[in-house]
Amino acid sequence: MFFNKIKRKESGLLLYGITPPKSSTPAEKVSEIAEKSLNILSKLDIDALVVYDVQDESARTSEERPFPFASALDPFEFTSQYLGRLAVPKIIYRPAGMFTRDELTQWLNALKTHGFYPVFVGVPAPDYVVKTSLKEAYEIWREHHVEHSVIGAVTIPERHAILKDEDVRILDKVDCGVSYFISQCIFNVEFTKKILDDLVAACRHKTQELPTIIFTLTICGSVKTLYFMEWLGIHIPDDIKADLKASPNAAARSVELAVAIAKDLTQYCIDRSIPFGFNIESVATRRDEVDASLELLNTIAGLLRENGLRSQVKKHQFVS
Repeated sequence: MFFNKIKRKESGLLLYGITPPKSSTPAEKVSEIAEKSLNILSKLDIDALVVYDVQDESARTSEERPFPFASALDPFEFTSQYLGRLAVPKIIYRPAGMFTRDELTQWLNALKTHGFYPVFVGVPAPDYVVKTSLKEAYEIWREHHVEHSVIGAVTIPERHAILKDEDVRILDKVDCGVSYFISQCIFNVEFTKKILDDLVAACRHKTQELPTIIFTLTICGSVKTLYFMEWLGIHIPDDIKADLKASPNAAARSVELAVAIAKDLTQYCIDRSIPFGFNIESVATRRDEVDASLELLNTIAGLLRENGLRSQVKKHQFVS
């Protein structure tokens, strides 16, 4: 199970990441979407489902957003109300700074009741007035939930390329109780390897164990999606960008590129004894991109099995 794999620092974890439906979606349509999702998710070989919190990040940059922002349902509410029948661990994102201590305490208690796992993320804009710091949020979690749960955090290769301190941020969060880190979507492998190298060196210097790093891979099926990823701050190398733009089937080509990245990072982590896994992100609404994300997940699962890091495919049952 996910909890034990994180605690034992096992490599080969495989997650699948989704966003809730738009908040404007009628209730009957939400139920329909959820049923379709359940049918798909129950067939996947995954250790946990990631449900993202969707925030408007327009204030973070002066550049125009390629897609108009549409608010989404609360990830905890959607997951607990509509996806509870799926017998797979769920990881729920929440921007801690947008909530008070009491609100976070209540939220964590609700997660505990449902057996969900938290990931705290930052606020959507640098000038946002924070109600609770990340450090305080981790303290709340440690006070009541450390024996029953594991808590994750995010890591951003692009930030390390600029500030050179992602290894410090990671280990500071480890000191706060964080066990694993889910990366921002990866297209620049060299940025990611630089974090890993610096993290390995820092852990060696401090004589402490490495945390688990889960690399997020995603599909880029159109030029507009590519521009949106760049708007979000994801660095896409020029050669990959040109490749995707020139491809007659960008979604299919995106799968090939992501698999190449996964193979590279798999060997890199094995050689350095870094506990790792992958998170396949599926946040698009286009059918070809959704189908491509499922193909990518199945391919990555096969890659991990080839390396002796996963057992044979299992199907998740529905619970009553």
